[in-house]
Amino acid sequence: MYRVMIVDDEKAIRCLLRRTINWEEMNLRVEGEAASGIEAINIIDEIRPDIIFVDIRMPFMNGIEFARFAIKRYPKLKIIILTAYEDFNYAKECIGIGVSDYLLKPIVRAEINDTLHKIIGQLDDERNQAEPDETIDEIGGYSITIEEIIKYIKDNYEDKTLNLTSVSKMFGFNSSYLSRKFKEETGQGLSAFLTEVRMEKAKELAKKGTIMYMTAQKVGIPDPNYFGKLFKRNVGITYSAYLSGE
Repeated sequence: MYRVMIVDDEKAIRCLLRRTINWEEMNLRVEGEAASGIEAINIIDEIRPDIIFVDIRMPFMNGIEFARFAIKRYPKLKIIILTAYEDFNYAKECIGIGVSDYLLKPIVRAEINDTLHKIIGQLDDERNQAEPDETIDEIGGYSITIEEIIKYIKDNYEDKTLNLTSVSKMFGFNSSYLSRKFKEETGQGLSAFLTEVRMEKAKELAKKGTIMYMTAQKVGIPDPNYFGKLFKRNVGITYSAYLSGE
């Protein structure tokens, strides 16, 4: 799923964009928005969007200035400029810095959909052509993507559908590749890590006196019998024994 960011000083436009497009149907997700180029710069590294909608006229830093900064930082980023001004010089400057498209306000759903379909096609082609190891940028101990996946698992362990397949799909990787890459970087498989996260949370709940059935539900394992077996295998004692402090 590709990440989208919306940058426009008009809240009404940001809200309209969110409501106008069926993001999920297009395999897109709006991860964040900003009211200025300065604000966008402060959050772009956290969001790491694939596509950004940017208004051309904003206070402090206009859309072209922001686009120039963002594309220099992330060369594969796709930027769609929004403007109420049909100005050839603006369009020419946008093309010169690598902006993907230039759309006139008021927003027309069909035009945005067409533009997004084109850009998604470009992103798909780039992803398919990239060498697997090039899709993950290395920073420090773990790659950026592995860090994102670890955070995603810790934030979503309660989801009973969370597993290697769903995480791979969410981040756009082949399951076998992600499994291998995750183990190379963390020393354990993704499924094992997910179980570890769930068991740690289960121990916290047990210390609070939560009964096994409720704990199993809260950590994303709806079958209490299966949960009980996992708990004993990973912790070394039964849940009831841990609950009673034995």
